[in-house]
Amino acid sequence: MVIRIISIFVALLLFCYLVFVSFFFHETRQDDLCRDLIVVVKDSLDKHFVTESDLISYLKRVDLDPVGKPIHSINTHLIENELLKNEMIANIEAYKTPSGAIKLEVIQKMPILRVLGQTGNFYVDNNGSTMPVSRRYVAHVPIATGYVEKELAVTDLYKFALFLQENDFWNHQIEQIYVHPNGEVDLIPRVGNHRIMLGTLEDFRDKLDNLQLFYEQAIPKVGWEKYSIINLKYKGQIVCTKK
Repeated sequence: MVIRIISIFVALLLFCYLVFVSFFFHETRQDDLCRDLIVVVKDSLDKHFVTESDLISYLKRVDLDPVGKPIHSINTHLIENELLKNEMIANIEAYKTPSGAIKLEVIQKMPILRVLGQTGNFYVDNNGSTMPVSRRYVAHVPIATGYVEKELAVTDLYKFALFLQENDFWNHQIEQIYVHPNGEVDLIPRVGNHRIMLGTLEDFRDKLDNLQLFYEQAIPKVGWEKYSIINLKYKGQIVCTKK
């Protein structure tokens, strides 16, 4: 009986101790100040649209720099939403670390097309949204010129540029896209001194499949300099104009 009472008493003391320690350290953590802001731009080796210093400077300007503020008062969702206003950023995660820092993991947008048209100079990314041109970094992507309205850029031209980006052969072959006032499209290749008249963007996959077959079968026999124009406008046909 005595042993049982002693056991209960010890267990009660241990419980009280654990409650006290838990409460003490919880209060301590609540009062801890943020020690550091760690920014990781995950794709910085491939793209250079934003930097660590850009983001830190911006947070200071909008009074969201967490360093020196109580950890419990820092709203990481607010930091994420504010930084996502930057049109160069695709995604961002902000979280608190056990060491008392705030860590930001940033992914930049991936441009697949640059537009130099009547409505301005901008990129279209792989999700179909626009992003501004950077003074710091130039992305090596196809350029769309001519009569390019923004609506066309983020719809039909976006789908075409996405196809190019996902197709290794055409990604290396097409350098420029020229849009005529009537909506028809010419392509300027990197290899060969000719112009490709694609016509409308309707059925562009079939047209380019036919052209790739033509490249593989005919060009080795006649050479890249044989033709000045390769016309794909007519369904199932390739019409070439000699120089």
